[in-house]
Amino acid sequence: MSENGWHAICQNTDIDEGGMLPFEVGNFQVALYKVNGEIFATDNVCTHGMALLTDGFLDDDVVECPLHGGMFNVKTGKALCEPVDCDVKVYKTRQVDDRIEVLLSE
Repeated sequence: MSENGWHAICQNTDIDEGGMLPFEVGNFQVALYKVNGEIFATDNVCTHGMALLTDGFLDDDVVECPLHGGMFNVKTGKALCEPVDCDVKVYKTRQVDDRIEVLLSE
């Protein structure tokens, strides 16, 4: 369900602290992360090797791509080390009651 671009994708309890989950919403591949109780969302596809970031590793606010070890800050999307040199797209998130919603637009 979408309201002004906001999509409810899961319950807050569906994602563990320090965890990440993949979601497909329309044409979007979204990675959801929970870091220190906050929810962050990025594209789930690495900008370098087309691998799914949620198949990688999350250490605090840094996700490591499983294919070539590129790293991104999940809060900002910033590419942190080679071989990645393009940032990953980040999406706004919000919690409504116990639902996590992500703002997606083409």
